Amino acid sequence: MALELHTYPDDATLARQAASRWLGDLRMHQKNNTAGSAYCVALSGGRIARNFFSEIAKQGASERALFDPVHFFWADERCVPPTDPESNYAIAKELLFDPLKIPQAQIHRLRGEENETLALHDALENITKWGTPEKGGGEPIFDMIFLGLGENGHVASLFPEESEAEMADPAFYRAVTTTKPPPRRLTLGYGPIINALQVWVLVAGAGKQGALKDSLAPSGKTPLARVLKQRGKTEITEIFSDVQI
Repeated sequence: MALELHTYPDDATLARQAASRWLGDLRMHQKNNTAGSAYCVALSGGRIARNFFSEIAKQGASERALFDPVHFFWADERCVPPTDPESNYAIAKELLFDPLKIPQAQIHRLRGEENETLALHDALENITKWGTPEKGGGEPIFDMIFLGLGENGHVASLFPEESEAEMADPAFYRAVTTTKPPPRRLTLGYGPIINALQVWVLVAGAGKQGALKDSLAPSGKTPLARVLKQRGKTEITEIFSDVQI
């Protein structure tokens, strides 16, 4: 497990610093991207998302060309219409896409309000088209996945109540019923998160202290702990936290 833990005094500072670091990554991608390849990122919702998206839009306003190769996907989505206040897409549209004028062709939302089978097929087709193929396996991989952390240690919509068989499901995206409302959701499976080039976990709120501590422990059994233990083959996992542990 390769891990960096960045701790900040509050979620506003966390969001500002994480946004600044990501824009630095995009500058590096722009500099090195001689082949003109897409940069695929998966977003999450959660408590920190609003501040984080606002900071990206604010800091990136003068460098919109950085987003030209970026294709936006989701780590998970609630099965609600895209205008619903519970929609992860709705938050990103309001605070990130509209301010930066991101072209619709670069936004690949999870269509949770539609037939689940068709929505999952559409999601996999989109990331397969744009995602970098994994060496030897052919499965697409993300350049970056941003995750939040639940009080019970869940990431995306992967909850600790799942059975071992459910956690081992090889599906890239799958439909799940969770213990947190709204219960029906579409989510990345563990595989794409584990295989992503980078995963940044943004943890905000004092209620996350126990979950973060459990996830970082060698004996941790939370969904985040499962991810961290299996990401040793990738470059780095970073956790930005305003939680003191």
